[in-house]
Amino acid sequence: MRQERRKKIRLGELLIEQKVINPAQLDQALAEQKKTGRKLGRVLTDLGIVQEQQLNEALARHLQIPFVDLKQLTLDQATVRLLPEALARRFRALVLKSDTRGLTVGMADPTDIFVYDELVTRLKQPLLIALVREAELLRTMDIVYRRTEQIASIALEVREELRAGDIDISQLAIDEGSSDAPVIRLIQTIFHDAVNARASDVHIEPGEGLLRVRLRVDGVLQEQSIEGRGVASALVTRLKLMSSLDISEKRLPQDGRFSVKVKDRSIDVRMATMPVQYGESVVMRLLDQSNSLMTLEQLGMPDGMLSKFRGLIERPAGMMLVTGPTGSGKTTTLYSALSYLNRSDTKILTAEDPVEYRLDRVNQVQVNGKIGLDFARILRTMLRADPDVILVGEMRDRETAEIGLRAAITGHMVFSTLHTLTAAATVNRLLDMGVAGYMVATALHGIVAQRLVRQVCPDCAQATEPDDHQVAWLQAQVGASVAAQMKFRTGAGCTYCNLSGYRGRAAIYELIEVDRSLADAIGRGDSQGFSAAARAQTGYTTLTRSAIDMASAGKTTLAEVIATTSGLDDPIHETRRTVPLPVTDDLTDALLSGRAG
Repeated sequence: MRQERRKKIRLGELLIEQKVINPAQLDQALAEQKKTGRKLGRVLTDLGIVQEQQLNEALARHLQIPFVDLKQLTLDQATVRLLPEALARRFRALVLKSDTRGLTVGMADPTDIFVYDELVTRLKQPLLIALVREAELLRTMDIVYRRTEQIASIALEVREELRAGDIDISQLAIDEGSSDAPVIRLIQTIFHDAVNARASDVHIEPGEGLLRVRLRVDGVLQEQSIEGRGVASALVTRLKLMSSLDISEKRLPQDGRFSVKVKDRSIDVRMATMPVQYGESVVMRLLDQSNSLMTLEQLGMPDGMLSKFRGLIERPAGMMLVTGPTGSGKTTTLYSALSYLNRSDTKILTAEDPVEYRLDRVNQVQVNGKIGLDFARILRTMLRADPDVILVGEMRDRETAEIGLRAAITGHMVFSTLHTLTAAATVNRLLDMGVAGYMVATALHGIVAQRLVRQVCPDCAQATEPDDHQVAWLQAQVGASVAAQMKFRTGAGCTYCNLSGYRGRAAIYELIEVDRSLADAIGRGDSQGFSAAARAQTGYTTLTRSAIDMASAGKTTLAEVIATTSGLDDPIHETRRTVPLPVTDDLTDALLSGRAG
């Protein structure tokens, strides 16, 4: 079906006609366009002569075409891919919808008749043109043109080459000159897809006759299956070489790391292999070194809690513990605190396994168990290095905990982490490790417990009413009157959130400042008394209540809150200790009387 050729439009004349700009401003923009070669619309917005919204509205009115907000659309992958990615990016166009009338195509510049003619020729269907914002168009392209098809296609090439018998896997892996070998392009494509999807981890898992590549996005795995068992072996071999691991050792787990550059972003990759039934599985943790560390204000703590936390970490001595399960954001919180304290007059030493982010001026030590360089040994050495602030990656055993507590008592500020469910359960954990209660009571100044919850996608968020189960749970937590006043939102699912309704994660916090009453309870080994005193503190908020407040503010959903905080208020976590501690009252009183802060 032959379509009528669109007429060329002079954008400058159109904007003057609609009184969006004046002739002098047009002359200024044309002079700039002559120097830079950029399109007139982009020049006008860059110079601040006209807002992009004004430009779009003027164009849409003149062309009598709709102006489409891509945030409100849910795009079909098959429809979008009617126009290949390379052409979509070159033409700044995207196929939005297919129906009986033809294809609806969003264009950043509908006045470009050459692009229009190319689209008509290539798509071979009637076209209905819509205007879209260029920034939103490019962002949407990054999301909808996920590289899953490209990954499968390249994996097929790898499988065909392996089947032909012309390629030895080890030679394929060590041939550094073959930069466009299929296995290398497969790795590049997987990393591009992971970065586009904002994945924190990449899982490569061989199965019987297939390979699974799974990306963890906002804490949830997304899976793609690739046919061909041989692909996994070639892929893992190349990754092991990149990590300087032993490619001949396939019976034992190995750990390594390497760095890659993806879209001008430096990604630090921590890789772990594990022998499984059908080969070796690989998990890669992606750490974006291009992103600047969060400041304390960006952590998302409520103002009152943030002020108290800042006061605790500014103390000259004591211990601050950050607790929570693996992947709850503890490292981010600790690095934010270190960045806040990182000044020329403060010496900071860290013992980490592994070093996740590199901090200027901070002396960071990597734990190496193969040579006996564990947390305890590093920590003993640090105490002779005249530090002001010490970070111990994790309190894993009694020895490390005792050395860290002694460092806090003897005039150092010590940060560390523990894996506990709540802040109140932290003291139990330390005492169960065999650490003397008087040491914990004297050294421990503050405990932060945290979790990560998924945030409602801002592009498809809408008001919602909780169901009966959620209402009953909420009333049990905050009371019926308070629950009735709360409003909630949920995500309907859109292109930008992969139809999940969530995009990104935020932290919820619980903070306990160990004052005299709490220290007394620790010294007595009274966990129940400790918990009661903590709850009585002014401004104290549990993890569950922090999550509910976030949901009522529309930042997350009530369903996510219930799933994340389930079991946190179980009394089993606050069981009273009845085993007497081998410490005299005189010694405890003497230590507590000299407590700082």
